[in-house]
Amino acid sequence: MKKLFALLAVAITFISCASSKPVSRISADKQKDLSGNWNDRDIRIVCETIIDDCIDSPAIKRFAKKNGRLPYVKLGTILNLSDEFIDTTIIANKFRNAIINSGELKFVASDSEVESLRSEQLAQADHVKVGSEAQVGNETGADFMLQGTVKTVIDQNGKTIQKTYYVDVELFGVESTVVEWSSENSDIVKVLDKKKLKL
Repeated sequence: MKKLFALLAVAITFISCASSKPVSRISADKQKDLSGNWNDRDIRIVCETIIDDCIDSPAIKRFAKKNGRLPYVKLGTILNLSDEFIDTTIIANKFRNAIINSGELKFVASDSEVESLRSEQLAQADHVKVGSEAQVGNETGADFMLQGTVKTVIDQNGKTIQKTYYVDVELFGVESTVVEWSSENSDIVKVLDKKKLKL
């Protein structure tokens, strides 16, 4: 009898371990705040607002009307000046992808991308069949540069913390250095209970 109970216990343990899932998937629109820190849902909320604002900017429309072409934009730096780690390259890439796909702006290569492209141009000059190589000196200059910052404001009362995220993005004229457009999003506000989060 004891052996039977022991076998049953082992079987139940095995079944329960086999059925538990250490990782589960959820759809992006059902993402939960686990730590109270910046996450993918915050990126989507901020980017959608600012991108729409940029695309509808009078400065963009004026440039296209005056010059008869879409403006070329270079992606500058988006600095993380918040109190936590935020990978701002994700924000920058979402901006770039969405704006390119809107058809209202064209992006030129970033500094790191340009270095790779220039190396390829030089390599082609030495190794590629004559007439098919990329020509040096034909790069397209940027009319504007997109830059921004992410900041946080912290308000605390005992074990309760309120975090407000401020994302600022600006579009500079490369030649004039004038700020042609700017936008701010401060919709992301989180209230954290340190007791429940065990911070």
